[in-house]
Amino acid sequence: MVVALLTAAGIGSRMGQDIPKQFIHVDNKPLIVYTLEAFQKHPSIDAIVCVTLPNWIDVVKAYAMQFNIKKLRWIVPGGATGQESINNGLMAVKNSLGDEGITIMVHDGNRCLVSSEIISNSLAVYRQYGSAVTAIPCVEAVFFSEDGGISSDTSIPREQLYRTQTPHTYDLKKLLWAHDEAAKKGITNTAASCTLMQALGEKVYFSKGSEENLKITTTEDLKLFEVLLHTRQESWLK
Repeated sequence: MVVALLTAAGIGSRMGQDIPKQFIHVDNKPLIVYTLEAFQKHPSIDAIVCVTLPNWIDVVKAYAMQFNIKKLRWIVPGGATGQESINNGLMAVKNSLGDEGITIMVHDGNRCLVSSEIISNSLAVYRQYGSAVTAIPCVEAVFFSEDGGISSDTSIPREQLYRTQTPHTYDLKKLLWAHDEAAKKGITNTAASCTLMQALGEKVYFSKGSEENLKITTTEDLKLFEVLLHTRQESWLK
């Protein structure tokens, strides 16, 4: 069974709006619904758990009914950190289904343009290696700076750098183990499952991402999302 775990419990402080960013409407549809629809439509996704702000749980329920998101099975209150929020979602699945034979695909609720191809490739890499973290190569020159104003003497080779996205796909048991180990070791604020796994000595296997799979964090990101939403690929492009 494959369960998508959507994280939508942030307050969106960097967006600077009156409501959390995941509930901002674009074309009369909240951002979180675009993400829910992507997983609702994918044939390999069996169920969805959405982790959100406690005061917005009823709103998510109403959206699920309005937009016919039938795979949404659990709506769970978030925690004080991203790591805690993910753990809350994992525990909801475990308490309902147990922990045998469950694949979890952790995804940012504000990555609304996740494609069917990205979801499918994540599952394919997971089935081959036991885990999958969506990533894209870094195409910009990258420098290190201690003060944010002056670079060090050398740049970091971009050929060796990858920018991670979501989804992150793991076995439920593996994720529960990671969160249990984090509690033992005092690791408390790794919002990304791949960062937590790496901190615990686990290998990270990359699946295919996309520049269009952007994380909507700022108003600039929101503008890009609107443009991409209304852009169709030209027929002559391969």
